[in-house]
Amino acid sequence: MRQSIMRLTLLGILASLAAACSSVPSAAQDLPFDSYLQILIARARAEGVSEPTIRRMTYDLTPNQRVITLDRGQPGTPSSSGTFPRVQSYLDQHVDAARIGGGRRNLQALGPLAARIEARYGVPAPIVVAIWGHETNYGSYTGDFDLARSLATLAWEGRRRELFATEFVDLLKIADLGVDRGTLKGSWAGAFGNPQFLPSIYLRLAQDGDGDGHRDIWNSRADTLASIANYFRDAGWRPGQPWGVQATVPGGFNWNAVESPMNSPVCGRVHERHSRWKTVREWRALGVQPQVYLDDSVMASLFQPDGPGTRAWLLTANYRVILEYNCSNYYAMSVGLLADEIAR
Repeated sequence: MRQSIMRLTLLGILASLAAACSSVPSAAQDLPFDSYLQILIARARAEGVSEPTIRRMTYDLTPNQRVITLDRGQPGTPSSSGTFPRVQSYLDQHVDAARIGGGRRNLQALGPLAARIEARYGVPAPIVVAIWGHETNYGSYTGDFDLARSLATLAWEGRRRELFATEFVDLLKIADLGVDRGTLKGSWAGAFGNPQFLPSIYLRLAQDGDGDGHRDIWNSRADTLASIANYFRDAGWRPGQPWGVQATVPGGFNWNAVESPMNSPVCGRVHERHSRWKTVREWRALGVQPQVYLDDSVMASLFQPDGPGTRAWLLTANYRVILEYNCSNYYAMSVGLLADEIAR
């Protein structure tokens, strides 16, 4: 009888929790932050996070208005006229001499580790180093936002509630592994460490590159780069194939004939700027000539972001892998070109 009562009580608690979660409003102002935080805490507890960890990670949390402002002001969207900011202007700022030089020095300092990473994960070391350089300037700045506060705020705000609620709970799981709260600082959007992983990515893909039993993406260069390489391998990087190559486009080229018919459900505004996929052989037949060797059988998409008369590229499937890290043409182009410069 007692066990039956306990089961009924437990079922009642779970039902109440489910009802509370299902009734969470979509806008932040519809529910006080402290009330919503209790829903997050209940979820973390249900997923196995210990009480001491919950207390030390949540006891003083308040909403961060700066985080909400930053979330609502993301760059890279087209203007009211439908035009995009020039890619070249972004490249001038992010593929500069300082970042190229830093990348070359860090690649050289890796020594045999670079070859080991390439052999294990199939991802070129310059690409891995370029991600590190782009994300945190080779570890010089990893962010100083309290991650628990940022993620709780973003979940409460509601624009991408389920995403950030999950990331908040995963952050508490990382803390439960023994990582102190002072270490768990990062960007306003919840990314942290040298590679700027979200908590869910850390739990799934972070690597122990130096074999010391820890996945230290804050202090270990080996762990950082192995983790980035593992991310790329998981996303489908194809060994032996470049991310893309610069190409020449003939005058009067008929762009309408190669417009992509696909409507991507994810990052549609990014992918709609790329042409349909063709083999390099087919692109050559249309007068588009790669400036670096690509096998005729490679599938590629044509991209000339700043319009006729500007630089154009043939992008391979590996470009899409870079987009998996950050779905932005500005980001992916700068990473690819930075990697090329680092490798020179």
